[in-house]
Amino acid sequence: MKLTEINGSIVAPQGFMASGIFCDIKKLGTGKGSNKGQKRDLALIVSEAPASVAGMFTTNQVCAAPVKVCVEYLKKGVAQAVVINSGNANACTGRQGLRDAKAMTQIVGRELGIAAHKVFVGSTGRIGMTMPMANVEQGIVKAAGLLGATAEYAAHAAEAIMTSDTRPKQIAVEFVLGGKKIRIGGMCKGAGMIQPGMSATGKRPAALPHGGLHATMLCFITTDAAVESRVLRAALQESVANSFNRITVDGDMSTNDTVLVLANGLAGNKRFKVQNSEFGIFQSALNHVCLELAKMIVRDGEGVHRVVTIRVNGAKTIQDADAAARAVANSALVKTSWHGGDPNWGRIIDALGYSAATIVEEKVDIGYRSENSPKILWSLKRGQPTKATFKQLCAAAAPKEFELHINLNLGKAAAVMYAADLTEEYVDFNKGDVGDPASLGG
Repeated sequence: MKLTEINGSIVAPQGFMASGIFCDIKKLGTGKGSNKGQKRDLALIVSEAPASVAGMFTTNQVCAAPVKVCVEYLKKGVAQAVVINSGNANACTGRQGLRDAKAMTQIVGRELGIAAHKVFVGSTGRIGMTMPMANVEQGIVKAAGLLGATAEYAAHAAEAIMTSDTRPKQIAVEFVLGGKKIRIGGMCKGAGMIQPGMSATGKRPAALPHGGLHATMLCFITTDAAVESRVLRAALQESVANSFNRITVDGDMSTNDTVLVLANGLAGNKRFKVQNSEFGIFQSALNHVCLELAKMIVRDGEGVHRVVTIRVNGAKTIQDADAAARAVANSALVKTSWHGGDPNWGRIIDALGYSAATIVEEKVDIGYRSENSPKILWSLKRGQPTKATFKQLCAAAAPKEFELHINLNLGKAAAVMYAADLTEEYVDFNKGDVGDPASLGG
């Protein structure tokens, strides 16, 4: 399959429009991440035609009101708009928060002339604050009147959903499916409180592949492909399991994590089933979009200097592989050693040992591979140090991005995690100052 990256992000597919405006949603005390002056803080995505919809949501047992509304609306399987705000998570806000989230969908529906249940909602920001609904309503009215279908409008929307992000995260691709030109576009946000574990219903457990300071992982994907909601849901579950559910910045799962994909069918292709070859083509394209966006989140993590791809092989089960990879990815000692460029395999094997995975010390291999090297430099083989010198290992762990390879030599299961180092900047950004409410997180 030939896949071409193109401009336009969420408005690249036929029939989609977007806007992003400032309506002053944030308040004093909503933290550094939203304290950016008159940054756009409300986004609107609209499809000219009703679209199939699929979603994946946080499995945090403390679940924000927008997530609850999305899960409810998703049962009808149709969407035509998404409204998203930054500066306020609308989480832990009780019945009022739920009323506010539904009111956002109703206001959009009123302005666009569509049913409220066709409008989905996402929020990100400080936890525990009620929504300033007067500002939100004014913002929605303004955003509905400023919709556009060029890359500029998509960029405005991408900015509007940012909190502690330092840059917008967007992508669009084009490919051929059933003789028709298909486009998929996406935007996301996230920099801290990042270790998503999403499921289609928001209930645990989150699917495994095949078998902080206020922040959240939000992703919105559009496509002009004709895809039934059931098929779209299957594709999204697979893509999320191997992308957003494979990243961690700080090991914290947000109350608001959401991925939504809308497919309006305006490309005119024939609908396909999961078993068809067309599904495989669509799946590959969606996988690419999700993984690229997920990696953008890790690279833009709060205070991040290095990004490490952890590849665990040779585990007894996929659960063991996942547990081993996450233990290493979230170890404060391992993450700080990455920041210093220290190839400290002792901390890595320690994290493996206390993980839930079955580990046999005498079988563990640990190695490094830099982006420009085809070979793995092993620091540990069968539980014993190799002849690789400290200088060689330091060079392998020095790049801004490198791979950490772990072979447990106990089975055939594997897992991957995309992780970040832990820096002084992360601590400084997140610690807050009770004497300065504007510095406090959510």
